[in-house]
Amino acid sequence: MKKGRFSKEEQKFIKENYESLSIEEIATELDRDPDSVESYVNSKLGKTAIDKREIEAYYDLKSRPYWRELEGQFTERELEILIYHWGRIIGQFRDDVLPTEELQVLDAIKLEVLMNRALKDQQTNLKDISKYEELVTDEKRKPLEVQDKDYIYSLERQVAVLRAASETMNRDYKDLQTKKSSMLKDLKATREQRVKRLEDSKQTFIGWVRNLMSDPQTRHEMGMEMEKMRLAAYKEQERLSEYHQYEDQIVDQPFLTPDTVKDD
Repeated sequence: MKKGRFSKEEQKFIKENYESLSIEEIATELDRDPDSVESYVNSKLGKTAIDKREIEAYYDLKSRPYWRELEGQFTERELEILIYHWGRIIGQFRDDVLPTEELQVLDAIKLEVLMNRALKDQQTNLKDISKYEELVTDEKRKPLEVQDKDYIYSLERQVAVLRAASETMNRDYKDLQTKKSSMLKDLKATREQRVKRLEDSKQTFIGWVRNLMSDPQTRHEMGMEMEKMRLAAYKEQERLSEYHQYEDQIVDQPFLTPDTVKDD
């Protein structure tokens, strides 16, 4: 059984056959371990149409010119979160994303990552406040004559600074949340306007029904056509329900149902 990375020919074979062949069949054909084939399919191709779109979006983002800028702006963990949201959102929109919408999506995801960063900083800040408050408490438990007043004053100042920073972080987080909500709202409005323009450019089923209900002449003409079709279908059913002699001299009813079967 072969080991190592899949060759280009093997990758091509898997891509062309993974939807029609089982993992075991592909592994047998390539003389590969089924686990490695399954891992390749799941990570590179996806099991479902949604998975495929998300994986395509993942590689599509890394091919963008601004990917290197993103690498310099965010940590590896933050990039993982960014890529995850990018794949989910772009995969959801399929191929129906304009360049301006793409930038809106990216900016909204950036705000999400920055919100997560703000929450982490806030958590670190709260831990520092708790640590310094414990140091103050420990120092104040000592007898007055051995307490270090300057040390206590320094710790309390640090706690005050950290609390002020915490309030600033809370405001920053709320600002980011507001911007993100506004951006998603704008993105939704932009797409809805575009969809509306597309719908207005062609007659929809709902529009056709609305026109039918408001136009008596159209309703009469449609009713006449439907009645003619009903009568023609009924007449043809009667004709095909009669006995017919086929080329092999067998006599039978072409259209045989419980309603058309003859007692004789």
